[in-house]
Amino acid sequence: MERADAAGQGAGVRLLDVGPGRARVAMAVEARHVNGHGICHGGYLFLLADAALAYASNSHGTSAVASGADIAFLRPVALGAELVGEAVERARAGRSGLYDVTIRDGDEVVVEFRGRTRQVPGLAPPS
Repeated sequence: MERADAAGQGAGVRLLDVGPGRARVAMAVEARHVNGHGICHGGYLFLLADAALAYASNSHGTSAVASGADIAFLRPVALGAELVGEAVERARAGRSGLYDVTIRDGDEVVVEFRGRTRQVPGLAPPS
């Protein structure tokens, strides 16, 4: 799945670890990620959280996609920050899943994200 994620690769997202119902990803904030305020654009923070969600929700070997998400941007993120996002499965019922993702800059929490997923029959399983 990581090899086929052109969006994540293009943004510099790296998979650190994945296991049943959990995943850790990282991204170094570069000039291409910075908005007009000189801080990391929220879209890239969402992309990092969504990548963690994708790896965690597909870790059971069945194809799942995001069906919705809420995000809280808690602190601005500076150029040069090394971000780590950790996704944890909170619940799975039928074809639906619920995951929390925390993004940290060092020890500081900068983003909290809650994602909902849905398994999609007929979608190629992750590899």
